[in-house]
Amino acid sequence: MLISINNPVLSTTIFEVILAVALLFFTRRKKDPQFFPVYQSQELKGLAILLIVFSHIGYFLVTNHKFLFPLSIMAGVGVDLFLFLSGLGLTASILKNKLPALQFYKKNLLKLYVPFWLALVSFLALDFYVLKITYSWQFLTKATFGIFTTADLYKDINSPLWYFTLIVFYYLLFPILFSKKRPWLSAFLIYGVTYMVLALNFPALYWVSFFYSRHILAFPLGVFCAWLFYASPKTALVAKNVSGWLNKYFSKAGYYALVLFLILFTGYFAYFYGAQKTANATQLVSIITMLAIVWLFSIKKIEFRLLYLFGIYSYEIYLLHWPILYRYDFIYKYLPGWLATVLYLILFVDLAWLFKKICGLFLDKKTPKT
Repeated sequence: MLISINNPVLSTTIFEVILAVALLFFTRRKKDPQFFPVYQSQELKGLAILLIVFSHIGYFLVTNHKFLFPLSIMAGVGVDLFLFLSGLGLTASILKNKLPALQFYKKNLLKLYVPFWLALVSFLALDFYVLKITYSWQFLTKATFGIFTTADLYKDINSPLWYFTLIVFYYLLFPILFSKKRPWLSAFLIYGVTYMVLALNFPALYWVSFFYSRHILAFPLGVFCAWLFYASPKTALVAKNVSGWLNKYFSKAGYYALVLFLILFTGYFAYFYGAQKTANATQLVSIITMLAIVWLFSIKKIEFRLLYLFGIYSYEIYLLHWPILYRYDFIYKYLPGWLATVLYLILFVDLAWLFKKICGLFLDKKTPKT
C-alpha cells in the first residue's frame, strides 16, 4: 500500500545527513593503485542499488514525491550502472580465462538463478499464506525460467524482475557473440541483436519494451570499455597509468576542481534532463550521467566502505526490496520516514546476507568478506 510521510522535506533532510555521516565515517584512503579495481565495481553497484531503492520509495511507495528528493531521481542511471558493470565484468573475466559456452552458462547462470529462485519461492509462499494470492500455472512456468513480460509495481509479484529477464538475455547471448580477438565487435553485435529484437515489436514484450528501449546501450558499452581498458594494449596502458598520472601531475586544486565539476555535471543532468520524451534521449542522458559517475569513482582517492557493503549484496537487495516495501511494509506505517528508511536499509543488508549464505550452500561459494 502507498505510504503517507509526515514532513517529507524535513524527514529527507534528516535521512540525508545520516547517510552522509555514515558514508564519511566508513571511509578509508584508497589503497589499490590499479585502474578501476574490483573494489570500485562493488562501490558502484552499491550506489546503483541505493539509487534504485530510493527511487522506488520516493516515487512509487510514498504519496509525496518530495520525500527522498533528489536522491530518488536516478533510478535509470542505477539500472545502467548495473548493466554496464555486468558487461565490463563478464568481458574482463573471459579475457583472462576463456570459458566454453556450457561452462560459462553453468558458472554464471547459476549465480543469477539460485538467489532468484529462492526469492521467488519466498514471495510466492508469502503471497499465498499471508495475502491469499495465487498465480496461474502459465505464470509460474514462465517465472521459473525468469521470464517476466509485465512490470506493474502495484500488481506484479515483483515488478523489478523485468531487469532479470533482460540480464538473462544478455548472459545467454554473450558467449555466442563474444570474440576474444575482437571484443569491440562483440559489443556492436550484442547491441545490434538487442536492437533488432526490440524493433520486431513482439507482442509478448509490449509491456516491458518501454524499459528495455531505454537501457540497451549500457551492457554492450561495458563490453566495449572492457576491450579499451583490458584487451587493447595501447588503451590498456593508458588506463593503467591514468590514476597515477593524475595524482603525480595534476595539481591538488585541479584535482578537486575536476571532482567538483563531475559532481555538478552529474547532478545537473540528473535533475534537468532525467526524464526525456523519447527513449533515445532518455538513454543518452542516462549514459552520459553514468559515465560521469564512473569517471568520478575512478579518480577519487578514498574508498566508501558502506557503498562496498551494499555492492556485495546489491543483487539480493534488488530481488527482495520492492515486495517487502510495498506488499509487506511493517515499518513506514509506524515510524517517521527517515527512521523507517534507515531501518529498511539495515534490514535489506541483513536479509541479503542471509540469502547469500543460503545460496552459498548450493553454489559452494562463501560469502565475500566485507
